[in-house]
Amino acid sequence: MVEGVGGGKGVGGGDAANERNTPIPPSLCNSQFFLTFIPTPPMIQLPLYRPAPDPEEEPRGSEIIAFGLEYAFLTCVLLFFFQGMSPAWGNLLGELSITFLAIIVEALPFMLIGSLAGGLIEVFIPVDLVDRLFRRRRLAAVFLAGGMGLFFPVCECAIVPVVRRLLGKGVPFNAAITFLLAGPIVNGIVAASTAIAYRYDWNYVFVRLGMGYGIAVFIGLFLGLFFHRGNGLLPAWKVLPTCGCGHDHGSAGQALLLRLRHALEHAGDDFFDVGRYLIVGAFIAALMRSTIDMNTFLSLKDSPWLAIVLMMAMALLLNLCSEADAFIAASFRGLMPDAAMMAFMVLGPMLDIKLILMYFSVFRKRVILSLIGTVGTTVFLAMLGLHTFFPKLH
Repeated sequence: MVEGVGGGKGVGGGDAANERNTPIPPSLCNSQFFLTFIPTPPMIQLPLYRPAPDPEEEPRGSEIIAFGLEYAFLTCVLLFFFQGMSPAWGNLLGELSITFLAIIVEALPFMLIGSLAGGLIEVFIPVDLVDRLFRRRRLAAVFLAGGMGLFFPVCECAIVPVVRRLLGKGVPFNAAITFLLAGPIVNGIVAASTAIAYRYDWNYVFVRLGMGYGIAVFIGLFLGLFFHRGNGLLPAWKVLPTCGCGHDHGSAGQALLLRLRHALEHAGDDFFDVGRYLIVGAFIAALMRSTIDMNTFLSLKDSPWLAIVLMMAMALLLNLCSEADAFIAASFRGLMPDAAMMAFMVLGPMLDIKLILMYFSVFRKRVILSLIGTVGTTVFLAMLGLHTFFPKLH
């Protein structure tokens, strides 16, 4: 048998049948025989994986415009600062600074609350709950979103971070628009502040909340006919439902402190991302309030439709918080028609300079332009109808 292996009847020139049936001795199996006589295949050198470098992308036109606006804004601020050292500009700069700080101090706490609420929504509200409440009931979701402010009372300073996180959870586009417009009006805190401002005349409270709900639902349904997540949102928010942070938010087994830390991280991202729009909007609003004499509006109060337009313009320029604007509106009681005061309290939480700039962190420009035109037209027509049928609310 050893012969068969070496050179007799075996491998060299023996019978093929015997060669297949000849067993290999156990002694050879335990030796270095196979290491010596069985050829080793040559080693193949595989190249190391190196990812291809990302292609250098040219900056888009919108990014170039954004950088240009930021530098222009900083230049204007510096010019105002240096000009304010002269006596001619000192009073204007002082008033501008006080108004700017007043808007920021009033808005930042509520925006922080909204950012915290958005972070908690991102981490603690599961996607399947949002799917059951909104995505499976497309039409009913719009009417439900109009009243969500009763459970999530946020003002317009805080509404944008909350809407961003709801969109990230998969809330439909039309429902998000409805909550964006109705949330700062249809909530308990705004109802209480309106009641106090108008000395507990509940007609103003019910009309304000009812108008806010109806207009928001109508605009949500209307814009939902033309826009959806694909053509209405920025690329960062059109993909659902992950946030892309790498955290497993759907895992209920995570420690509570770890989930709270993740919620705070999301809140911080939202706060700084939206805060830059707040600062620019507050500066523009402060500049307009410091240079435009608001008393000029009062001389045009005799025409109801013109009074409505003027109060809408004031709401757009003043950038007041929805939880405090009722006190400003009530100061015009007896000077303006009730419908004009109501236009001020309904349009302001839906649309002002600060909000328009904050909308750029979520929506595309075509959606923002449509939102401005639709909200302005709907509020104006609704208030004309209110003045026609109910000229006196008290």
